Amino acid sequence: MSFNIALSGVSAAQKDLDVTANNIANVNTVGFKESRAEFGDVYASSLLAGAKTKVGDGVLTQEVAQQFSQGSLQFTNTALDLAITGNGFFATVPEITSRDFSFTRAGQFKLDEDNFVVNSNGDNLLGFPVNTDGTSSSVALSTTVPVRIPDSSGSPQQTSEVDIRMNLPAGDPALDPTQFNPDDPLTYNAATSVTVYDSLGDSHVMTYYFIKDPASATTNDWYVATAIDDNLVDMVNSDGTDSDVATATNTVGTASGFPVTAAKMSFSQGGDFVSIQAADGVSSSDFKIQTEALGGTILSNGSDPTQQISIDFNLDPAGATTLEPTQFASAFEVTSLEQDGLPVGRLTGIDIGPDGLVRATFSNGTSEPIVRVALVRFSNEQGLTQQSSTQWKESIASGEALAGEATTGTYGEINSSALEQANVNLTTELIDLIIAQRNFQANSRALEVNNQLNQTILNIR
Repeated sequence: MSFNIALSGVSAAQKDLDVTANNIANVNTVGFKESRAEFGDVYASSLLAGAKTKVGDGVLTQEVAQQFSQGSLQFTNTALDLAITGNGFFATVPEITSRDFSFTRAGQFKLDEDNFVVNSNGDNLLGFPVNTDGTSSSVALSTTVPVRIPDSSGSPQQTSEVDIRMNLPAGDPALDPTQFNPDDPLTYNAATSVTVYDSLGDSHVMTYYFIKDPASATTNDWYVATAIDDNLVDMVNSDGTDSDVATATNTVGTASGFPVTAAKMSFSQGGDFVSIQAADGVSSSDFKIQTEALGGTILSNGSDPTQQISIDFNLDPAGATTLEPTQFASAFEVTSLEQDGLPVGRLTGIDIGPDGLVRATFSNGTSEPIVRVALVRFSNEQGLTQQSSTQWKESIASGEALAGEATTGTYGEINSSALEQANVNLTTELIDLIIAQRNFQANSRALEVNNQLNQTILNIR
C-alpha cells in the first residue's frame, strides 16, 4: 500500500512540475492565464473498518485550474492592439459566416486583405452593429458581426449651401458695374473663393466678386457676382424664381461682355447688413440667395445638373440685433467661409474608445462610428474549455456566454494601443518549481525505501 501512496505522490509532483513549467514557458504569451494544479487526498474505508487507525491512500490531481486574474498592460503604438481591464473576453469566429465562437483575452489584432480585423490565427473579431449616433443597435451575441474597417467614407456629398461672413471696406471707391470683367481686377473691389463639390465628389472653385454700386444714394450697396470654375452664374431668389439676364434689375458686366445677374447687398449708414437681393431686386426674407442650376457647361462630368448652391449671408443666431456681414471703414476681410459638401474620403486613422466604439476618420475631415467591439463574460470562467492560442470555448461548467458593451455593468474597459501580458509571476513560479522538485524527490525517496523493505523481506530465510 505504501508503494502506491508514494507512486501517487510522484505522479502529483510530476503534474505540479508540468503545470509550473507551462506557466514559465508562457510568461511572454499575450493574454495567457496561469494554471494551478489542485490536489486532494485519497481516503477510503469499508463499513466495518476502524476509522481511527485508517491511513490515507495517497494524493489525486483534482483539477488544473486556470487563474483569470488581471495581467499587466504593455502599451504599444498600434490602435488595433486591444487589452481588457476587468471582466470579459473578446469573441472571435474562424470565418465571417461562422457561428463557432471562441473567446480570448489576447488582443493582437490586425487587418486582413479585406479590411476585416483578425487575430494572429486569422480569426475574425466580433462587434455590435451601431447606429449613426454611435449607440449599439443590438447587444446580443447572436447579432454580432465581424469588425471591418472601411477604406473610404462612401458616397460624396454635393454642396448645397455656403455660409459667408466678411467686412466690405466702406472707403473703397464705387465702380461701374457694367464694366465688370472677372479677368480684370480693376473692375471689382474685392474677391474671395471657396472649394465646393458636385454629386460625384469633384471639386470646383466658387468665386465671389464684390463691386461697390455708384448708383446708390448712400453708396452702401454692393453687387455680388458669382463664378464657378471661372464661369459666371446667375443668382436667383432663394425660392427658386429667376429673371431673364437682359431684363433683370441687378445685371453687371454688360459693357465688358460678361453679363450676369448678380446679387445686391445693402448696408445701413452704420455699416450693418440690411438686405440681400437676387436678380429681380426683391430682398430675400431669409438673407439667402442661390445659383441657377449648374448643369451644362459648368457641370459637364455627368454629375447632377440640377445642383444649386445657396449662399447664406446671415450667420448670427436667431434674435441677434446685428446682422452679418458688415461694411466698416476697414480692409476687406473674410471672417467665415464654409460649405457643406464633401469629397470621397479615404481612411486616415481609427480610434477605439474605452467602451469599444470603433470610429474611423477620413481625409475629407469626417469621422464615422463603425462598430462596437463586443465583450463576453461567463458565470464560471474556470469552467471554460481551453483551446490553443490562448482561446477558450463555452462549456456546461462555464455557463452561457453573455455578451455586452464594455464599461457597462460588470464588463471591463477596452484599452486601445495596449496588450494584456500573461498574469504569470516568474518569481513565484520558480519557487513553486523548487517546491515541486523537492516533493518529487521526497516521494521518489519513499519509493526507494519501500523497495528496500520489500527486498529485505524477500531476502529473509
